[in-house]
Amino acid sequence: MTEGFFADRDLRLEFPATYRNREPIAAVLARWLPQSGHVLEVASGSGEHAVFFQQCFPVLVWHTSDPDPDHRASIAAWISHEHLAARMPSPLPLDVASRPWSLGASLQADLAAIVAINLIHIAPWACCEALFAEAASRLPKKAPLVLYGPFRRNGCHTSDSNAAFDHSLRSRSPLWGVRDLEAVEALAAHCGFRAGEVRSMPANNLAIAYRR
Repeated sequence: MTEGFFADRDLRLEFPATYRNREPIAAVLARWLPQSGHVLEVASGSGEHAVFFQQCFPVLVWHTSDPDPDHRASIAAWISHEHLAARMPSPLPLDVASRPWSLGASLQADLAAIVAINLIHIAPWACCEALFAEAASRLPKKAPLVLYGPFRRNGCHTSDSNAAFDHSLRSRSPLWGVRDLEAVEALAAHCGFRAGEVRSMPANNLAIAYRR
């Protein structure tokens, strides 16, 4: 079972960090997301972010995805609980690292942004490579790929808490870990993206928007 707990004996998972960071993330998304179209959130986790963002941006269509069946069940339950089933599609069983992605013709035709929250540090580096490669091949020009999470800068952690978190991640898997922003920027450039617009976020995180 993944981290978190089930709410009210239904299938909705609750991740406490979601309530702490969803409003700051929504504020930067408001600057970066398009006025219309479809947004793909990869690794949507519990689905709490997704339903909140769909409510914040009602003109957009927020698509969720996650390879974990418990997460997809939670996402669907949150969508139902928030009475968004008429607006939000069912979660996709998308594994970011498994290429090519299967998005369906409708989503691909109207795709206007991709969002990845707290993904690349809890996954092998190959997942980050796949994320940028797929985004480069699928997003229209100037459409954003948005990342959120902790990063090292200039080879150093930005806080003691991030250093401790990185140690914890690497103890769970040697393939995980807080990524160097410079390495992510180099990968982005290799895939045809311009240098990202970086914004500092609470709890020593960053939000970054990449565009081609």
